[in-house]
Amino acid sequence: MSAQDSPLLDVAIVGSGFSGLCMAIKLKEAGIHNIRILEKATEVGGTWRENTYPGAACDVQSHLYSYSFAGKADWSHVFSGWEEIQNYILDCATRYRLKDHIQFNTTVTGAQFSEQDGCWLIATEGGEPVRARCLVLGTGPLHVPAIPAIPGLENFTGEVFHSSRWNHDYDLSGKTIASIGTGGSAIQYVPEVAKQAAKLHVFQRTPAWVMPRNERAYTRLEKVLFRKVPLSRKAYRSMLYWINESRVTLMLNPRIARLMEGMARLHLRFKVKDPVTRQKLTPDYTIGCKRILISNQYYPAFNRDNVELVTDGIQAIRENSIVTADGRERPVDAIILGTGFVADPCQYMKHFPITGLNGQRLLDTWKDGAEAYLGMSVSGFPNLFQMVGPNTGLGHNSMIFMIEAQSRYIVDAIQHLKARGAGYMDIRADVQRDFNTGLQKKLVGTVWQTGCQSWYKRADGKNFTLWPGTTFRYQWATRKINTANYTWKEKVDINTKTPTKAAVTEY
Repeated sequence: MSAQDSPLLDVAIVGSGFSGLCMAIKLKEAGIHNIRILEKATEVGGTWRENTYPGAACDVQSHLYSYSFAGKADWSHVFSGWEEIQNYILDCATRYRLKDHIQFNTTVTGAQFSEQDGCWLIATEGGEPVRARCLVLGTGPLHVPAIPAIPGLENFTGEVFHSSRWNHDYDLSGKTIASIGTGGSAIQYVPEVAKQAAKLHVFQRTPAWVMPRNERAYTRLEKVLFRKVPLSRKAYRSMLYWINESRVTLMLNPRIARLMEGMARLHLRFKVKDPVTRQKLTPDYTIGCKRILISNQYYPAFNRDNVELVTDGIQAIRENSIVTADGRERPVDAIILGTGFVADPCQYMKHFPITGLNGQRLLDTWKDGAEAYLGMSVSGFPNLFQMVGPNTGLGHNSMIFMIEAQSRYIVDAIQHLKARGAGYMDIRADVQRDFNTGLQKKLVGTVWQTGCQSWYKRADGKNFTLWPGTTFRYQWATRKINTANYTWKEKVDINTKTPTKAAVTEY
């Protein structure tokens, strides 16, 4: 079947994680049912389908890391593990009857906008092309594993796997394990691996600031109260939101952030016995410049006799060992890569070409760094919306809040498109430019720009990831679209190739 013969959808959504499902739910609530979710896997879930490593859990409270419109009264813990979150996502997909809209085992390989037809032509791997008036990217920024370029890694004869591709068939018991990386995933699986392995070498390039975690199970009484008095659950969720939101002041003011370092140092001092190890685990950058991690189990793992913290750089990997810069060789049976994900859209989207008006490619547009209007719209790419796009990430609160705000905004945009009978809408280049100029100015002076290197930024220092403000300011900015910020083009009848309106509507 050719692209022109494919049925025309109102909206195609790529990905069925929290973003893609929220988008579909809000579209259906708005009466837009001619939609399809394109999912590469055999099940929904996104991040929480992929990350099943031992100890995997969310670092945002369960009652906040869930949809505001789909509360769950019986979360088992303040911070839930991956399995409970994945079950919640599966339940939402069933509750809102989304499975009928999902096309599984469908990997999107590219998309091209047809100005003549006013729709997106979406290519899939080994499948039929998909046509849609609007295209929503709900893939999220953290789904492509970052594999370090270490000489000899490809020659290692033992077991190698990334934390997001955990090999549950590999028995760690009695083995000598090397863990490379000390980010958000590693601090969760390291304590679990340490309990099983005969020896665990943790290779650290840069230490992270780690804060204690309010880790506890909810009582039966709390669950009953949340179920029978929904208002109590909503009040509790609101309390959690404002507690987290207050932390934005630390992110925006490095002087205030440094006051928090005292707490983190005390946590480290009380949890790690050896002073030499404590010193190696102490960061030399302002807290918050890199992602702040929370754990009660990570630091105590280094008190175990079978755990070694290695801070010398890795020089090479041999067939059965790792050699560090000091010349020491450590034999290992397996290597676990806790090296995070490729966060830069210019990298993780390089195998997913998106072509807009006049043949321009999205990655060429982003050659100086990814940017968008409100993180969603890019000039020259009509009817395209990206969820959790450039500069909408958070360092202090739940991304679900941002996802819901974006879903509402996109629905509003699509409703305007339909009400006008327009073929497509395109964010004005000057509006996008002014928005991003202002956004980068707001990032100046924040804790993220205090000198450290992090996945939040490009090598040239441009922060393409984080939102430099409160979440309620973002909600206000996305409460409804400003139609004057967009160019609106007349709709073309795809069969006759003639305009269906008398004039082009532009602002």
